[in-house]
Amino acid sequence: MRIYTRTGDKGQTSIIGGRVDKDDVRVEAYGTVDEANCFVGQAVTQLDKTIFKDILDDLEKIQHELFDCGGDLANVTKNRPLKLTNEAITYLETRIDQMITEAPELERFILPGGSPAAATLHIARTITRRAERQIVTLMKQDSTVAELPLQFMNRLSDYFFAAARVVNFRLKVEDVQYIRSAPVFRDGKRKENKNSEE
Repeated sequence: MRIYTRTGDKGQTSIIGGRVDKDDVRVEAYGTVDEANCFVGQAVTQLDKTIFKDILDDLEKIQHELFDCGGDLANVTKNRPLKLTNEAITYLETRIDQMITEAPELERFILPGGSPAAATLHIARTITRRAERQIVTLMKQDSTVAELPLQFMNRLSDYFFAAARVVNFRLKVEDVQYIRSAPVFRDGKRKENKNSEE
């Protein structure tokens, strides 16, 4: 099997139902989803199977769903059903709620980091946020883009934050609070803050 095709040598790439420039916002969006998926894969290699079986199961599920999300974003046909489902979002919400109760409550922002796996999950979180912003841009250009990928990526970034905190907690690594942060959390949940993403 030959990997290279030479069909993209002039700056275009194939999507489901057509061809676009490689810097098209659609390509940026699903390419960033792929980038997040790679860091999820790195986090998997850093997690002990005996301590983090539940999170590893989550991450494998998430990797498949990120592939689904990328495929849905790359689709410009009208007759191909979306692969992402509302179940994927509901599952993330359930797991986020479970993990919030496990890690110590927060009052202030924390610095990304701690253990290597937690740091990688924070990287995945920020890349997921970037993908979310790019999907918003894409939706402004193409009103036919489904909302489900946007909703999934929004919830996924919250999952990565919660998972990173649980990883540090189970490894007995304390999160470092941002020393100039005002209190921004109540009962483990985010207060309204106009300077932050939801």
